[in-house]
Amino acid sequence: MPLPVTPPVTIPTLRDAIRSSDRPLAGMWVCSGSPLVAEICAGGGLDWLLIDMEHSPNGLESILAQLQAVAAYPVVPVVRIPEADPVVIKQVLDLGAKNLLVPMVNSAEEARAVVEAAHYPPLGRRGVGSALARSARWNRIDNYLVNAAAHVSIFVQIETAEAVDAAAEIAATDGVDGVFVGPSDLAASMGYLGQQTHPEVTAAVRRAFVDVIAKGIPVGVNAFVPEVADGYLAAGASFVLIGADVALLARGSEALAARFVETERDDQ
Repeated sequence: MPLPVTPPVTIPTLRDAIRSSDRPLAGMWVCSGSPLVAEICAGGGLDWLLIDMEHSPNGLESILAQLQAVAAYPVVPVVRIPEADPVVIKQVLDLGAKNLLVPMVNSAEEARAVVEAAHYPPLGRRGVGSALARSARWNRIDNYLVNAAAHVSIFVQIETAEAVDAAAEIAATDGVDGVFVGPSDLAASMGYLGQQTHPEVTAAVRRAFVDVIAKGIPVGVNAFVPEVADGYLAAGASFVLIGADVALLARGSEALAARFVETERDDQ
């Protein structure tokens, strides 16, 4: 007879965490690919973490290790996949990711395809492998297949001028739980490469905010500059990313060098 199984710590989906919160949720990127760094960040007191596959050295094995590393902490992990690939969506969900962020979604049609890939029939076309997967704890979660939609939240990224124009239709797509605006790629698409705080770019972000909020779903944004983040929060952002593990390490090491290495050089 199998031994009794202690259920894992129950962490809400990002969708439910946003709904139940009386304030916007603050999070940070985890881009290092390191489970150790992910665990350090998980214990920092933030609301959510974005474990990135798009611009980071992450594959399925390292995503699994990071999900395991942060599982003991009261923080909501979100995995950003590299593209809207149904196979990648299925694999990352089977690893036990409850929250997906899908980049470069430019239309309602693309949003519908993402939703279909993330849900089992009849809601979608996700392949069934729960008996083999961490998502259902290898069939230890009762009625996982029946209730799978409750275990998954889907967020899509608006990152181009085209997507801003389609923001209302994307947000209205059944099964999209939230929209995240990416100012960096948006700036590039508008001809302002590297100028994500350009007034035209921030105006486009706010225009997307208005259209998404009007559809009754949460909108989020990436903003590393505190004053810019404050402005987006005032404009209605429900969740924000305000830093990244690699950026904090880079700026911190530079600060040490400026304080000690440059001082020594100045003294010589």
